[in-house]
Amino acid sequence: MQVQQPRLSFWQIWNVSFGFLGVQFGFALQNANVSRILSDLGADLHSLSLFWLVAPIMGLIVQPIVGSASDRTWNRLGRRRPFILAGAVAAVLGMILLPNAPLFVAFLAPMLMGALMVALMDASFNVCFQPFRSLVSDMVPPSQRNIGYSIQSLLINIGAVIGSILPFVLTNVVGLENTAQMGEVAPSVSWAFYIGATVLLGTVIWTVFRTKEYSPEEYNRYKGLSTENDVKPENTPKAPFIERMKAFCSLVVHMPKTMKQLAVVQFFSWFALFIMWVYTTPAITQHIWGVDKIWWDPAHIASVAQVPDAIVAAKGAAGDWVGILFAAYSVFAAVFSVFLARLADKFGRKTIYAGALILGGLSYVSFLFFQDLTMVNVNLLITEVTVPLGAVKLLIPMIGVGIAWAAILAMPYAMLAGALPANKTGVYMGIFNFTVAAPQIVSGLTAGWILSSVFDNEAKYIIVVAGASMLLGAIAVFFVKEHDVVEADVADKELAQ
Repeated sequence: MQVQQPRLSFWQIWNVSFGFLGVQFGFALQNANVSRILSDLGADLHSLSLFWLVAPIMGLIVQPIVGSASDRTWNRLGRRRPFILAGAVAAVLGMILLPNAPLFVAFLAPMLMGALMVALMDASFNVCFQPFRSLVSDMVPPSQRNIGYSIQSLLINIGAVIGSILPFVLTNVVGLENTAQMGEVAPSVSWAFYIGATVLLGTVIWTVFRTKEYSPEEYNRYKGLSTENDVKPENTPKAPFIERMKAFCSLVVHMPKTMKQLAVVQFFSWFALFIMWVYTTPAITQHIWGVDKIWWDPAHIASVAQVPDAIVAAKGAAGDWVGILFAAYSVFAAVFSVFLARLADKFGRKTIYAGALILGGLSYVSFLFFQDLTMVNVNLLITEVTVPLGAVKLLIPMIGVGIAWAAILAMPYAMLAGALPANKTGVYMGIFNFTVAAPQIVSGLTAGWILSSVFDNEAKYIIVVAGASMLLGAIAVFFVKEHDVVEADVADKELAQ
């Protein structure tokens, strides 16, 4: 018999998601700086998106495996927490090694070493991400689901703000160098990754030791699971691999309709986000700082004795300002997250979700209209910098991007959670990550070709493509049918066997 799940206090919900702040801190550092690092290590514009494919591929592989494993794991740390902690430790290792890729040149080319460390970080981030999503679903009762995922979105964006601006702060406040010649990594970026690794590990440890997961018996009572569908102890013998694969395929084929409909929205949303993360740095360096596109051509760079100091300085300044822009959209996302649950309760999740994506799409398109090379002095409270006026104006579209980002982080999971069988939440959340990873893979395989073949490496136009994609996602939201009642389990075999 199902027993009503106890409501959690604000601070209990906060503790459940607090580690996500550190994970997103690391993820934000990666988003804002990996294109910059890989470019400095020798990658051209076309290949940048191919290197970024590592992230969604790792998510595609790791999250369903971790989701399934966490569904059938229960030890002294709990069900989800062992995976969160293990992923954090591995991510810290990748974050420390990535900025030191040039030191391993005797063993591997710096760019290859960098790509391997990006792969390690992404795999580790995904080991953390999936159990965190499931932990909220496990611990937060349905009546608090909107607020649960909204708090998670808030913490994600706090981490993203700090992670995004950190290299800028280290340069303009602390005084570290933000430029690097080909084959090197700027000191400000290196130290940002070291600090990020420390924050990530600390916040994850906080969640692991401040959150007590339900016992199997409590979980089954709260979720209305029968003895037949009990969460199995981790020492339960596994079924043969073929049987488990059949069960997994059955889950995929018979996934709830809500999940299938959300997959369309996710495709257009994450296709756009991937473009933003990969190409914002070259787009604003070209469009706002006026750096010619030839300075992303390794053949041209190899033909000159040394990259001119003005070009190196412009790239460094633009890279720092991307951190400010990414921090800005995260600030706006964090603010919007505070009101997101109430707005969703009042106007409906679909209305808020679609409206947020429309704002995001229009904001990407508006990048074209903010070019102004006039240099202005800007007071950022912590320091003053001189940047093109167009760079300052780009803070305006970041409002819409931030609102869209907050909705993307919270609304799909809030809409989906009520449609999932309670004893398969982990594996279905992992499967749902296909809808995050697949569009990024498609974007990675196509965006570089579109940029080079259609737009002749004028990166600002690929940002407009991202805007069109997000507008299509907004339209797709209205075709999603929500379910608050869990659908019956259709799998013939238990993955946990």
